[in-house]
Amino acid sequence: MDCLRPPAPAHRFARTPDPAATFAEHEDLKALLRDGGARFEVQSVAEAHTAGPSFEIFTAAIGSADPRAPAIGFFGGIHGLERIGSQLILNYMRALLFRLEWDSLLVQQLRQVRLVFMPIVNPGGMWAHKRANPRGVDLMRNAPQRADERVPFLAGGQSWSPLLPWYCGRPGAAMETESTALLQVVREQLASRPFSLALDCHSGYGFDDSLWFPYARTRRLMAHLPEMFTLKAMLEQSMPHHDYSFEPQSNQYLLHGDLWDHAYDQAPPGHVFLPMTLELGSWLWIRKNPRQLFSRHGIFNPIKAHRIKRVLRRHVDLLDFLTRAAHAAPGWLPRPEQRPALYQQASAHWRPRRAA
Repeated sequence: MDCLRPPAPAHRFARTPDPAATFAEHEDLKALLRDGGARFEVQSVAEAHTAGPSFEIFTAAIGSADPRAPAIGFFGGIHGLERIGSQLILNYMRALLFRLEWDSLLVQQLRQVRLVFMPIVNPGGMWAHKRANPRGVDLMRNAPQRADERVPFLAGGQSWSPLLPWYCGRPGAAMETESTALLQVVREQLASRPFSLALDCHSGYGFDDSLWFPYARTRRLMAHLPEMFTLKAMLEQSMPHHDYSFEPQSNQYLLHGDLWDHAYDQAPPGHVFLPMTLELGSWLWIRKNPRQLFSRHGIFNPIKAHRIKRVLRRHVDLLDFLTRAAHAAPGWLPRPEQRPALYQQASAHWRPRRAA
């Protein structure tokens, strides 16, 4: 079938005997790439260097080889402390491999849509137990653009020092290896197609789970607001009891250098590229288990086994919904004559919260 690929060389994903030179999510990814080598098209898009080991940054793609087929990308691990996002994507990849053994409908679906996975964008930060990459740069604030208005102190991005959190990088410097790799994957494998989606999995903000979309640098609404509004309506119809807050990130706060703002603005004219960030509300885990405050992992990730399983189980439906939405895009994208009215509805829906 179309989604099968020649097996990747097994030695590329051989087990690392020294535990200090790796971490659990990286080993899980290598195991998945070994097991799925006959199905995934694997690429090493960059290499991240640390004070110790170096790590290849892998992507794995599956599905239609037609360059005009719709696509969806799943990204995780941009912040090294937020392991649960990578775990969520790895769990979904593993489930897909199992389903391909028996699920003929999934096989048919993958003949018409392409799935791209980049589960660990910042392996050096994850290995070092740091939010930033090994050079101290917060990758989600590393793009060149700056916010239109004042941003929250430090948290909105700062260019003073990598010793402080939320460091954007030196002004005028080239973007970091990891940021460049992500943007290259988006440019070549997603935004180059007539339609594509992206979901970037994070944790750490608030009690509730949120779906954020551009912009983060400005309160101006994105050009593809009708498409995003239609997608939101579809989510509410398909998952009527979901608890996601779905809104522009600027409804919460502004920041400098957001990667997804930059990727969205760089998409070719006439193409529809809809990037979203899944922000898992980790404050709820802390409220249920305050001792997590004394663990850097616990601030951003569930610690207890039953909570980890619950998080992984809870969001599978969202990932599956977005995959199906990408596949079915020609049937639901607004027609040109519908877009002005939808834009007005979407503006009325989201502007009051921005003005509050």
